[in-house]
Amino acid sequence: MKLGTEQAIDEFITYLQLEKNFSPYTVAEYEKDVKEFFDFLKTESIMDLDDVEYSQARLFVNNLYDQQLARTSISRKISSIRSFFRFANRKYGIKEDAFRSLYHPKKEEKLPQFFYEEELEQLFKANLGSDRKSLRNMAILELLYATGIRVSEMTSLKVGDADLHLGIVRVMGKGRKERYIPFGHYAAEALKAYSEESRPFIMKEKLHDSLFVNLRGEPLTDRGVRYILDEMVKKASLQKIYPHMIRHTFATHLLNNGADMRTVQELLGHAHLSSTQVYTHVTKEHLRKTYINAHPRA
Repeated sequence: MKLGTEQAIDEFITYLQLEKNFSPYTVAEYEKDVKEFFDFLKTESIMDLDDVEYSQARLFVNNLYDQQLARTSISRKISSIRSFFRFANRKYGIKEDAFRSLYHPKKEEKLPQFFYEEELEQLFKANLGSDRKSLRNMAILELLYATGIRVSEMTSLKVGDADLHLGIVRVMGKGRKERYIPFGHYAAEALKAYSEESRPFIMKEKLHDSLFVNLRGEPLTDRGVRYILDEMVKKASLQKIYPHMIRHTFATHLLNNGADMRTVQELLGHAHLSSTQVYTHVTKEHLRKTYINAHPRA
């Protein structure tokens, strides 16, 4: 291609990291999606990005359907590549029509998975411990459930972001939007124990202010959190977990216990109420199942 693809991708990645402030995980997904499309263009003998037309974009998406990928995955790839072409249009004058006119697949009606309160209690009890690793892991779990923050937001926390006296954590969300989220005494106690009895000893001579660290004293990554949660779930003999499931649980439990939608939206850091409204479907389904199980003539 006339435009050096490696250079274009590198500059696009830098843009996502510095200007869009995307998490490392999200940036990696965007990079993978764009490179996948470039590989496809080579098979179609398209050597110049300006030669990309709607027909190639449509064929690429059809190939994704043939691979039986989930609609959410296909939609993400379209968004990633569309973002790249918008960037390339502004930076290099490359036309962006091909993906701009491509529709996203209709979303699958899939309700967010969450833990019931008794399952979550089982998860907490199975992972109690007084060693340094257990104290750190419990602080992670308590804070995720207490605040509903994203894993990327949690791994970005600094030591001074969590005020244990006021029970508030300062979070930098998507688009560098700052918000303050309260947390209760369970999370406060877990954070206090971790901060006093675990983190200083794990850190040794390391000098940085990341709140959560791995066992080598380095800042904890998103991938590290996923591994920790998987291990905690195995201890509790529960189903496989993904970090966003705790965020879903946080929102669902709040709504089940009477919290209003706008408050939950603000706590989650959702820009649009529609993103929060999916949890009303979860709570309605929960009510329906409770009714069927409890009513004598259901």
